Amino acid sequence: MSRTPEEVATHAPRATDLADLDGAISDCFACPRLVAWREEVAATRRAAFRDQRYWGRPVPGFGPADARIAILGLAPAAHGGNRTGRIFTGDRSGDVLFAALHRAGLANQPTSVALDDGLALRHTRIFAAVRCAPPDNKPTPAERDTCAPWLHRELELVRPSVRVVVALGAFAWAAWWPALARAYGVRPPSPRPRFGHGAHWSGGAAPTVLGCYHVSQQNTFTGRLTPVMLDEVFARAKRLAELD
Repeated sequence: MSRTPEEVATHAPRATDLADLDGAISDCFACPRLVAWREEVAATRRAAFRDQRYWGRPVPGFGPADARIAILGLAPAAHGGNRTGRIFTGDRSGDVLFAALHRAGLANQPTSVALDDGLALRHTRIFAAVRCAPPDNKPTPAERDTCAPWLHRELELVRPSVRVVVALGAFAWAAWWPALARAYGVRPPSPRPRFGHGAHWSGGAAPTVLGCYHVSQQNTFTGRLTPVMLDEVFARAKRLAELD
């Protein structure tokens, strides 16, 4: 169990594989504000899910250990991953994301509603920069930094196979650069590349990183991010990962 930032920094590097890491992440209590929020949401619940038992804990990554594409998100949704226990599962953002992954041949089905729904990813692993649902979907810089060792260790464990990282949104894009140095020993470029949909960076032995607008309702409902735009990003990721 990790109860302080120092304990996270100590425990994360000790994870021997992804299963070990996922278990350690799920037992983290290092950020008091996030712990209080995730547990409050799990206790009060949304009316539509009143009869369900919420996960109410940090949400680990999802996908095979030998993935060639990694998708980096912001944080779990309060009534999505914080409810179901799986990233992007049970919320509108996940509806959009997994439909796109299915169209790309990277998921066996277009929906993600519960842990036991039969969903499986192909060549793809998904994880977040912050593992607990934050109030207003806005982690603080301190919470991001406290959670960073989990991200860094996950990247180290998938390093042998991952060729492309798709960063969903500016927060994930910003979280990538410290992780690049820690997991790959590659000095981040200066100045840092600017985030945008379709942004692209590659360097040395590190994976190529692609920017993609986040699959939030704010983006998808307004047309800022369309299914065609998502399809283009994942088609490009597959080419770069040599999956086509």
